[in-house]
Amino acid sequence: MPGTILGLYAEIKVSSTYRKYLQVGSASGLTGAQTAREILDRAGLKNVPVAEIEGHLTDHFDPVKKALFLSSDNFHGRSLSAIGVAAHEAGHALQQKAAYAPFNWRMLLVPAFQFASHAWAGILLLGWILGGALFAKFIGIAIGVFAVITLFQVVTLPVEFDASRRAKEQLLRLGLIQNRESAGVSKVLNAAAMTYVAAMIGAVLSLLHLILIARGNDRN
Repeated sequence: MPGTILGLYAEIKVSSTYRKYLQVGSASGLTGAQTAREILDRAGLKNVPVAEIEGHLTDHFDPVKKALFLSSDNFHGRSLSAIGVAAHEAGHALQQKAAYAPFNWRMLLVPAFQFASHAWAGILLLGWILGGALFAKFIGIAIGVFAVITLFQVVTLPVEFDASRRAKEQLLRLGLIQNRESAGVSKVLNAAAMTYVAAMIGAVLSLLHLILIARGNDRN
């Protein structure tokens, strides 16, 4: 429950902060797409395309395709929210260029994370169905699989915080925002970071819950 509540709070916080600064236009008048393009070009990443993608806050950088995707609101938007999000995703491209270690670790963990996300609940359910001594074995496997999810969430934190740091640094250094706009951009990025903190805490709590279930079963 604490993890769920924190997750809901983080979603509400990022949504309200994003909407607030979506109404605040940037002094530069640049769109999110233009902002990302400027950061990438100045970093020597002219080969990284910036494309529009459907959905709300579906923005992401694809390290395999080496392409940056922005949702329509942020691709065309000229708000502090649009600029902040676009710069954050460009920050991930800068991480890849710099071979930032946590970024590379997360990439390596992606296949295992995707498998674990789908497998752990099924393994646990099967253990409950079989019961007895088999339950202890299956919950042990489920704990090991869920530990991969937890590790992924832990590694994600420095990746996301560093991308935001790079974003704010580039926006100011390149003159894409003014000093008085920095606080607004920071609030957008900090609110977004809360979702990753919530996901990490939720994963840790869930892992501890599974461990407690396993220990309780051993006592019985």
